[in-house]
Amino acid sequence: MKEVLHFINGEYTASHSGKTFDKVDPATGQVIARVASGEVGEVNAAVAAAQHAFDSWGKLPQQERSRLLMNLAAAIDRRADDFIAAEVADTGKPWSLASHLDIPRGAANFVQFAEHFKYIATECWENLGQNALNYAIRRPTGVVAVISPWNLPLLLMTWKVAPALAAGNCVVVKPSRETPSTASLLGEVMNEVGIPKGVYNVVQGPGTLIGAALSRHPDVHALTFTGETTTGQTIMGDCAQTLKKLSFELGGKNPNIIFADAPLEECLDVTLRSSFANQGQVCLAGSRIYVERPLYATFVEKLVERAKGLKIGDPMDPATTMGSLVSHGHRERVMAFVDAARAEGATIAYGGERVDPASLPERVKGGAFMQPTIITDVQEHYSCQAQEIFGPVVTITPFDREEDVIARANATEYGLSATVWTSDLRRGHRVAAAIDAGLVWINSWFLRDLRTPFGGVKGSGIGREGGIYSLDFYTELKNVCVQL
Repeated sequence: MKEVLHFINGEYTASHSGKTFDKVDPATGQVIARVASGEVGEVNAAVAAAQHAFDSWGKLPQQERSRLLMNLAAAIDRRADDFIAAEVADTGKPWSLASHLDIPRGAANFVQFAEHFKYIATECWENLGQNALNYAIRRPTGVVAVISPWNLPLLLMTWKVAPALAAGNCVVVKPSRETPSTASLLGEVMNEVGIPKGVYNVVQGPGTLIGAALSRHPDVHALTFTGETTTGQTIMGDCAQTLKKLSFELGGKNPNIIFADAPLEECLDVTLRSSFANQGQVCLAGSRIYVERPLYATFVEKLVERAKGLKIGDPMDPATTMGSLVSHGHRERVMAFVDAARAEGATIAYGGERVDPASLPERVKGGAFMQPTIITDVQEHYSCQAQEIFGPVVTITPFDREEDVIARANATEYGLSATVWTSDLRRGHRVAAAIDAGLVWINSWFLRDLRTPFGGVKGSGIGREGGIYSLDFYTELKNVCVQL
């Protein structure tokens, strides 16, 4: 039986208590690993290792840190098959998705921030009236806690670890219990390329214990979290005791607004992705689809037709386009939204059922598979329309006027992203500016430039990361004033 251990001060360690928990492959329902279950002692050891390493890592010249992180990215690419296999087994996502998105982006995050941070300057103000010079210098924050989610485990973890390390910080990572493997494997690669001991640490275990201990720890100076909104509220309360810097990317219920003049075939292809990629387990998924009424019936018909063409099956099969949800428990949570939609009076235009095991290959008959689901005839107060489902479920609703759809798009506690489809570029700009969201795509989706600000508003998060915005979070600015 495979073991997944903590990675503390450059070494793999079991828990002092001896406690473990089972890791289940969601596509097969089989236990594939025993994972060390940490407690406060492991958190304290990891933070102490990070604090000790910070004394030297934070003072290392930027060029040297960048060189090591570039080597790390190259090593991830060389071992891509190992990372892909671990990601697929942990999440149940298709091999094709992990190999084309998750793992390449995990490596690319280190390249981006290792390179970008070498060329960012600070400001200088010359005050001639007072004969003084003010200039700013940056210093790394210290020990950073990274609490990462299960949907894109390596990608979203390295999105935070890469800039933190590039800026000179040391990190303690708490991965999801559902997806412990790639965070642990990354420690092995850190050692291979010569990243000093203690710079990167991983503590496995339950969020209620490990996450809380990191949030309250006085020697953790900043915390970055991607996950569910109510969990973020709990973490924020815990962090208040020590006044840590915080960066949160939280839940989303993202509107996908489609006007009648949209480029239809391209819009349908991209909407299929934004609805069902990674089994809909994407914080940026366009789960609320609004279609201008003249196009509505045609759009529903054609999206259903495309959904029928998705291939559900063994994630290891290159032809599979939809894999398993992350766990049986999560599938039941998603199915509860579908059942509620039926009870509230909505129409299930397609899907809405667990996948019959008899239709699946033998290896994955015990998996947590679910049909892609399209729901129509919904009201804004229905749970499927108002709450984040985080599964392969979308609603489609007609609208008549631009002002109405903007109001409905904004009538939510969330504000992470939005998509606008139209051939009228003036309207595209106008609607994008009116939407309450941290990120708006026009005639595209999931098109990312890592130099740009990323984050949400309202219940979708606090702060921005990406490019200079990551550097602002992972460093402290100090002003020096010189009387000339």
